Order: sequence, then C-alpha cells, then structure tokens
Amino acid sequence: MRLDTELVVRTALQLLNEVGLEGLSLRRIAKELDVQAPALYWHFKSKQDLLDEMATTMLRDFVTATGQPDPKQPWDEWMMDLGRNLHQMLLGYRDGAKVFSGTHLTDSTLYEALEFVLRKLTGAGFSLRDAVQGYNITYSYTIGFTIEEQAVHPRPGERDSQYDEAQRASRIDAEKFPLALAAGKEMFTGFDERFEQGLRVIIAGLAPLLPPRR
Repeated sequence: MRLDTELVVRTALQLLNEVGLEGLSLRRIAKELDVQAPALYWHFKSKQDLLDEMATTMLRDFVTATGQPDPKQPWDEWMMDLGRNLHQMLLGYRDGAKVFSGTHLTDSTLYEALEFVLRKLTGAGFSLRDAVQGYNITYSYTIGFTIEEQAVHPRPGERDSQYDEAQRASRIDAEKFPLALAAGKEMFTGFDERFEQGLRVIIAGLAPLLPPRR
C-alpha cells in the first residue's frame, strides 16, 4: 500500500467519527493503516500538522459540495446560507468544530472562498473592515455554537449523559436558582432552532453598518 497524505487524512477523518478528537492519534491512525507510527512522520511532524490538513480537507470538500455561489443572491440571504452550510458541515464529523477551530489552511487556493465572501459583502456596500468583521462574527458564532452542540450530542442521536436534565436538576437548588434550573431546557435542547435564531440576530445586526441608500 502506497502511503500518501491524502490516504492518511481520509483515514484520520474516518477514525475521528469513531473515537473522537481525544482518541485520535498518529499511533491509532498507523494501526488502522497497518504501518509503523514513524512512517506517518514523513507526512506530519505532529498531531497539529495533521489537524491542519484535516481541517483543510474538510473545507475543500465543503467548498466542492456547496458549488459556485449565486452572485445575484442578496448578501443577507447568502450569509444565512453560509452559516447554515458551515454548521451542517461541522456536524458531519464527530468533534468537527473542535478540529476546525484554530487550525491553518494548507491549501492556498481555498482563499478563493474567502475572497468571494469579502467581495460579496463589499459589493453590497460594506467597508472591507466591516465585511471582515461580519464574516468573522458569523464564522466564530458557528464554530462556538457547534462546539457546544457537539458536547451535548457527540454523534447524531447520541446524548452525553453529563447533560441529562434530571441529573443537572439534582445539582441545582431550585429555590435559590430557579432561572438557572429552567435555563437547562433552553441551553441543551432545540439546537437547530437556536442556531437559526442566533444567526438571524447576527445578520440583522450587520445591516445597520451599510451606508444609507441614496
């Protein structure tokens, strides 16, 4: 078997769904590929190097799957779709948001996607600074929200027992902290609805930054 970067990364992404980020290691990947761990160090010097490549592959697949954006779509609708699609992409991998967060692109051609985002927003009338800020807020919200969502639901249909409502309620003094107790239903359920609501708040908050129409 010819060991190359693509094979190692695809194997790592497959294992990620099985063992999660904490269980993923170069040694574990080597075992899956039936090679000695030192063989992987020809391709990756560290786990962080591997994560950078994994995140880049995730983004490349995402850009390919979503296709060419519609240049005529209004900026606010387009940004909503961007957030939704990124959210769904991250949910497609166990700990996907954690893998994606804080990594570096290894494929410079993917900056074309960022260029389109900024052109879309500046073309709508935003300054470059506001366009960057708007994109960063949307991106950071999506990453952060998904990290919290995947803590509760590591995999679709699976719920971490630490977020069991009854167990949480047993740790909270209902007389002293009634709102904190009631907040559990809002914080740890209805993720799709809450993500959508938060995204709408962000997009609505960006609109006043546009210059007045003449």
